[in-house]
Amino acid sequence: MSAEAGGPRPQAPVAGPETTTHCPYCALQCSTELSGGRGRVAVRPSPDFPVNRGGLCQKGWTAPALLGTPGRLLTPLVRGTDGVLAPASWDAALDLVAGRLREIRALHGADAVGVFGGGGLTNEKAYTLGKFARVALGTGQIDYNGRFCMSSAAAAAGAAFGLDRGLPFPVTDLDGSDVVLLAGANPAETMPPLMRHLERPDLIVIDPRRTRTAERAALHLQPVPGSDLALALGLLHLAVTESLVDKEYVEARTTGFDAAWEACAGWWPERVEEVTGVPVAESRRAVRMLAGARHAHVLTGRGAEQHSKGTDTVTAFIGLALALGLPGRAGSGFGTLTGQGNGQGGREMGQKADQLPGYRSLTDPADRAHVASVWGVDPGSLPGPGRSAYELLDSLGTAEGPRALLVFGSNPVVSAPRAAHVTGRLAALDLLVVADFVPSETAALADVVLPVAQWAEEEGTLTSLEGRVLRRRAHLSPPPGVRTDLEVLHGLAVRLGQPPDRFPVRPREVFEELRRATAGGRADYSGVSYARLDAGEVLHWPCPAGDDDHPGTPRPFLDRFAHPDGRARFTAVEHRPPAREPDAEFPLYGTTGRVLAQYQSGAQTRRVPELVEAAPEAFVEIHPDTAGRLGLADGTFAEVASAYGSARARVRLTRAVRTDTVFVPFHFPGAARANLFTGDALDPRSRMPEFKVGAVRVTPVGERP
Repeated sequence: MSAEAGGPRPQAPVAGPETTTHCPYCALQCSTELSGGRGRVAVRPSPDFPVNRGGLCQKGWTAPALLGTPGRLLTPLVRGTDGVLAPASWDAALDLVAGRLREIRALHGADAVGVFGGGGLTNEKAYTLGKFARVALGTGQIDYNGRFCMSSAAAAAGAAFGLDRGLPFPVTDLDGSDVVLLAGANPAETMPPLMRHLERPDLIVIDPRRTRTAERAALHLQPVPGSDLALALGLLHLAVTESLVDKEYVEARTTGFDAAWEACAGWWPERVEEVTGVPVAESRRAVRMLAGARHAHVLTGRGAEQHSKGTDTVTAFIGLALALGLPGRAGSGFGTLTGQGNGQGGREMGQKADQLPGYRSLTDPADRAHVASVWGVDPGSLPGPGRSAYELLDSLGTAEGPRALLVFGSNPVVSAPRAAHVTGRLAALDLLVVADFVPSETAALADVVLPVAQWAEEEGTLTSLEGRVLRRRAHLSPPPGVRTDLEVLHGLAVRLGQPPDRFPVRPREVFEELRRATAGGRADYSGVSYARLDAGEVLHWPCPAGDDDHPGTPRPFLDRFAHPDGRARFTAVEHRPPAREPDAEFPLYGTTGRVLAQYQSGAQTRRVPELVEAAPEAFVEIHPDTAGRLGLADGTFAEVASAYGSARARVRLTRAVRTDTVFVPFHFPGAARANLFTGDALDPRSRMPEFKVGAVRVTPVGERP
């Protein structure tokens, strides 16, 4: 296996002690060994970690380049009266921010200040950020970029199983699977080491594009973008009509099957083919492969979830898995592939608009009382739920929305839908503060930029996509002039009148408090400790305290699901079209996604020369037949326009995409931002934006954009 696909590559050893930590990118959290000093840090994969098994992807191999990237932020920056960001001392920068926050709150109220977090923050930082917003600022206006990533899957899994764990089983369970269905997931590019666990199973891949993952599949279903829900309903219909339902399992372990069947009874195979474009024979083969396997898994990814009906789509795939008797059985199951590095832990620790640590609810009086007691505040002082991520960004600078925003670990100028509109809202703020270690596109707009430590310079914990709590360890000290996010939040909290001991700066102290705050919650970390993790114990939450030997819960649904009656829930859902379908003005489907060598908004990976060489710019992937009709030539530039805006990128001709569809990766800045043409339709339950489908027009713009 090549290094690009996750295999080892030669690397000269560097003298010095090694530090075991984890990759700064995706939620696989591959284990790595770092060695060498600043400017010459080397990385190698940990040979015995079960997830990556001695392999890394191209991004993981090049991660040390981030530590010395040119232009890294090393001192606070404050925008002067001339409009230019200039260096300032930490005291001056924090005094300025705290003073402006006090003024804005006094004039407009506590909710005039917003906080926007990230799914890459450690558990300790995500926990402290939520606490800071609700206690030091008193605002309910906090959300994070995980809303753009996992929210639909989380809502569907929570409703079906009573608990949201991306994978409610270890990744290694996939090794023994016979068939794995991947709905809207492309791990060969987004998390290549996962493919080591998918070598044995026959893969069924559902994707409008023939991705690198689809190329390895035994069966590739290529539906019309936005029709995944109809396809899932059709697969469940076939399972019922072909007598493939595991009736004993359904009766013993689920509820609601009859209503779910009634909802999908009208999705007979020929109707599904008409709506999705997937031939009946392929749908029938997919269901038979899953039902005939001794062990099988159904996994969803962003392609199925980033829709205005993403929660219902995941719900329908859960229904298919339940009908076949997969979730909660040893060797089989249902799961979702979490994307961001701490996408799982980040949504459990309280930086989401409606949640408190431990997956507690901000509207539940008992949950509020428990967390308030840990924080040492009156439960009545905690604000209620605020706006979801896009709604928060959309409201910035308006009479009803925040006038100030603090951003930690996110780059919404590139990653948010309707990117030009969101950029305008950020520019309308009275105060924008960005904490980052690189000058991202969002930091370039800020009034104050605060330089913070990065992955190999900090301690903490993260939670992988399989619910395993992992230790991040510091290999280097932060450069002079750089502080940790915890130190930044402490400094601001004290300046806003909080007791210094309420906001610790040592991650271990924060984690001890986090244990108490999550105790008894759905995501219970109270039995996890740094001591146990450092001793090498493998701990998946829920891991309650009470006895120090609780082994954690790698497979939480083997005996019962997390609802009070122990049963999983079928839910009736109905297909509906995307918010905007192609028409005469915008005749094609536009979809977005990732490529192997870049990650998320690209703020980090676009600074690594080897990754830039591999994927230097955005492109418009289009079928040659479609390009011919539109007068587009390979290598020239095109404009992709929708009702919301337009992006420009180089044309790439390929037969891997449907003739009615174009694809643009979303990692790139400026006029090439794919999110310039994505819309603002939101899932009514998860508030997930519809990134994966829209109506677009593609026109040539010549040799140069």
